[in-house]
Amino acid sequence: MNSELNPTTDPQPENQPLAVVTDPALTLAAKKLAGSANCLNCGTGLQGPFCYYCGQPDRNFLRFFPALLRDLMEDLLDLDSRFMRTLKPLLFKPGRLTRDYMDGRRFRYAPPMRLYIFSSIAFFLLAALLSSNAITIGNNETVGPVIQVGGSSELEQQEIDEALSKLPPDIREQIDIDKAISESDTEPEDEDLFDTDGFQFNDQPWDRETNPVDISWLPAWINDRINDEIEGSPQKAQQINDNPNLIVDKVFDVLPGTMFVLLPVVALIFKFWYLFAKRYYLEHLIFSLHNHAFIFICLLLILLTSEASDLLSAHGFSKAADYSTWLVTAIGIWIPVYLLVSLRTVFQQNWLLTTGKFVVIGFSYMALLLVVTTVVAIASFVML
Repeated sequence: MNSELNPTTDPQPENQPLAVVTDPALTLAAKKLAGSANCLNCGTGLQGPFCYYCGQPDRNFLRFFPALLRDLMEDLLDLDSRFMRTLKPLLFKPGRLTRDYMDGRRFRYAPPMRLYIFSSIAFFLLAALLSSNAITIGNNETVGPVIQVGGSSELEQQEIDEALSKLPPDIREQIDIDKAISESDTEPEDEDLFDTDGFQFNDQPWDRETNPVDISWLPAWINDRINDEIEGSPQKAQQINDNPNLIVDKVFDVLPGTMFVLLPVVALIFKFWYLFAKRYYLEHLIFSLHNHAFIFICLLLILLTSEASDLLSAHGFSKAADYSTWLVTAIGIWIPVYLLVSLRTVFQQNWLLTTGKFVVIGFSYMALLLVVTTVVAIASFVML
């Protein structure tokens, strides 16, 4: 065997000093190191915290279990110092993260795919939680803060409070608001909210027995599924009318995966409009990952700030609620500005050309998003 390829051979001469790593981002904390002279995997002499031959870190796993569990979560979610270093350029330096990644300065930042997955999961999880009106926190002038389970929304509760405040005190005390709301919620609904009379096939009203959907170029099982959906649509519509959260839950089940599948298509749009920029498809994909992660984090901040504004307003902190509203407006303005500047930073074309491509790509993306949203809505209705 050639001795130059033997992993057990220490290539470091004894009289040559070891290379000193000065950047703490490129090493491991001392408490995490095993302190071995040779790699425990292949036996190669170590010149730092990582084996240059096989790549295994000189990490000690025989430690206190909570510390080990924390390290495992850091490896899984990458919520370490790299993640915090990634947030600043991601949010405030348009295109800088993608440029550094393309130029080879990658280790200091969280990987693009992991960053996208974390931001999308956080956004969709919070959006799904806030989409339900099952619990509403409001403020009543007579009894103070109240928590409502079901019933009217916070806006309706504020309108009720304002109407009550205009009534004379003796009349106001005679009104049972809870009873009035419960009676309004139990009013009979229109039985003909949704029916199949509007479906037409071959210029005739649809009927499962006499005039079903039968498209010749489609397989029989697809035609059967279409007819099943048409037949069951009134019941599904009634279920949605009784509990709108059913369709909302299904949408949030489908939408995250759909957005992930949409990423390669978005990268193709960038590739098409920057066909002569001499960029690989993978570079456009990384750019799309970073920009989508930025959008998800901004939308996450908007959701949190909007909820905080509603709570502050409900409890009488109108000034703080105004500041929260201004922050939401600022984030909404910053998103398109950021995306425009990121195009200029990454592809380095003049502002006129960059602005034109930004508008065209924006319209293309919105059209694609409209199609995807329609497909997701239909798929969610079908899966009920």
